[in-house]
Amino acid sequence: MVKAHRPSNLMLLPSFINTSKPLLERYQSDQGTKLRLKYQPYYHSAEVQDGSHVVVAGRRMLMMSSNEYLGLSSHPRVKKAACDAINEWGTSPCGSRLANGSRHFHIELENALAEFLGVEACHVTSAGYLACMATLSTLVRHGDALIVDKSIHSALWDGAVLSNAEVERFSHEDIPELETLLSSLPASQAKAIAIDGVYSMEGHVASLPKIVELAERHKAIVIIDDAHGFGVLGREGRGIADHYQLSKRVEVVTGSFSKSLASTGGFIAGSRQLIEFLRTNCRQIIFSAGLPASQAAAALTALRVMQEEPEHRQRLLENAAYYRAGLHELGVDYWNSVTPGHCIVLGDKEKCYRVWSMLWEQGYFTVMAISPGVPAGKDLIRTSVTALHTTEQIDLFLAELGKALKKVGFVARNRELVSTT
Repeated sequence: MVKAHRPSNLMLLPSFINTSKPLLERYQSDQGTKLRLKYQPYYHSAEVQDGSHVVVAGRRMLMMSSNEYLGLSSHPRVKKAACDAINEWGTSPCGSRLANGSRHFHIELENALAEFLGVEACHVTSAGYLACMATLSTLVRHGDALIVDKSIHSALWDGAVLSNAEVERFSHEDIPELETLLSSLPASQAKAIAIDGVYSMEGHVASLPKIVELAERHKAIVIIDDAHGFGVLGREGRGIADHYQLSKRVEVVTGSFSKSLASTGGFIAGSRQLIEFLRTNCRQIIFSAGLPASQAAAALTALRVMQEEPEHRQRLLENAAYYRAGLHELGVDYWNSVTPGHCIVLGDKEKCYRVWSMLWEQGYFTVMAISPGVPAGKDLIRTSVTALHTTEQIDLFLAELGKALKKVGFVARNRELVSTT
């Protein structure tokens, strides 16, 4: 006997009910995602890491976009310290430091960073991004004025939004505009100025002496995200404040362990009162899990190696200068970066994709940044050199870059890149 067909629950729904969901439709129709999936320039999975090389889909590639400036993630002392810490403490504190308590490795790392930076105290966080966001979201509040360089890292932007402060923006490194903004604000209003020490995309070093002078004149505190300056600038890599001999005149410095210190996590450095205020009031600190022992041990050991083996930083600075000279010869607009990060500004999305693709095919791992991620007409390929690179590797990359630029219609005239199309 044939059984009667029972309609599913979906078939019982009235036909006039619209089951589409606007948010799902938004995700499915996003053009940025469609372009990313079409060209696949990001999220490539490395199967092996070997010094300055990675293996992707079975191909050995030279990494030319890493932030591992000092090349310490494979240093024997750093790796051993991380392994020993796991054996002693396990893989994670499994909770926030307020709830589960700090561990001695947190305190040891904080004390070492504070001494190195010449400040009273530090607090380490489980991400550098978190350190930036936590600082702005807590130290300024509704009714305060927060003045920011338009090119600050997104971590500072997110903190600015969460702060509910009155956010004023000045054009990148435009000190006269910053002065005008500060002068327009009520003298009695609490103020903070937030900048990057080194702007990761542009490679520019902030004009800190002028900014500190204005801050003191207008009674504003200075907050610096020095993720890309720490380990590179200043004595033994102490960062931008030390580079300008202004450590005692900057209120807050944040940083990341995932660049020079070959780990993950971040820190906030300042006065003891400021750090304790954050520990009492900062939601990102109170409700975030503590940094795992292995990452704290790696960062602490990398900090010691950085001081005891200055040859890593010296090699980094030499490589950066050598690479910069090569880019100059090619006529590349690299935004006059004086740091290890260098952008190849092409100003055209299609040409960016083509140059990136040609470099990829030749075994060079770089990353694109196109509008709206960068200003319109400033589409670029971001590259960086580390202490691990050799001059031969840099020469070979520059040669392939020159070929790619020529193929998309760029020629160097008087050491300036000119489009012929």
